[in-house]
Amino acid sequence: TKVRTDAGRAPDLVLELVRGLLTDAGADVAVAAIGIGIPGRLDGDGTTVLSAGYVDLAGHRLGEAIGAAVGRPAVLDNDAHMALIAEMAMGAAAGAHHVAMFTVGTGIGGAIALDGHVVRGKGNAGQLGHLTLDPQGPVCNCGRRGCSETLASGTALVRRMREAGLPEGTTAQALLDRVDGDPVAAEVLRGWAGAWRAAIDTVVAAVDPDLVVLGGGLGGAAVAALQRFHPETSPWFATPVAAATLGDDAGVIGAGLRALGAVAP
Repeated sequence: TKVRTDAGRAPDLVLELVRGLLTDAGADVAVAAIGIGIPGRLDGDGTTVLSAGYVDLAGHRLGEAIGAAVGRPAVLDNDAHMALIAEMAMGAAAGAHHVAMFTVGTGIGGAIALDGHVVRGKGNAGQLGHLTLDPQGPVCNCGRRGCSETLASGTALVRRMREAGLPEGTTAQALLDRVDGDPVAAEVLRGWAGAWRAAIDTVVAAVDPDLVVLGGGLGGAAVAALQRFHPETSPWFATPVAAATLGDDAGVIGAGLRALGAVAP
């Protein structure tokens, strides 16, 4: 089930919305545990939301609140972490031990796994949307300039299309479909793919993964643009790049796996 969480919706109303969804689901199936993925940062023990961009739940102990409301154990994590867990279990990264994953949509999320385990640092490692690509670039929500999120996200692609004079509503797939005969479409995709090449090379230099996975709503389009315009770089950073295979379900699947792992005997 998908529902809208309108920008600016009060956090308490978001909590009520989630409680309602879980209560409805629990009426039809046996629920052992609940996994919750959010597009933001958590505190060190994974209980309190520090920031969550589109719907601000900062300061809320979301997992505890939801678990108490429905009477089941609840696990809270970053949504990109959840997606990477799923892709390593049964998706594009199955069998890989060292993986970096970008989730590409309105913004950019990220997660890194080394030796088969998601790296968390003191809580929030893997924020790949905030790799600096251009110190003079657009201002990011994090307060810095030129983050990968400002140059390679879906929002960044829309801005590139608008600046190129393309009609509102033009999609990444539409650009890919006409790239051979449309120099404007080609130039927009070349710039977008160049930002992706820089972001991927940066994370490869840092952690040297077996594989880089691009997921989220625009992951496949980003991989296609890379293959067309920036398929290779220096041999120092030669690492396979693949589109996620679980689509928008990756976060849900990963959340389920995390939740079941938390209650497994």
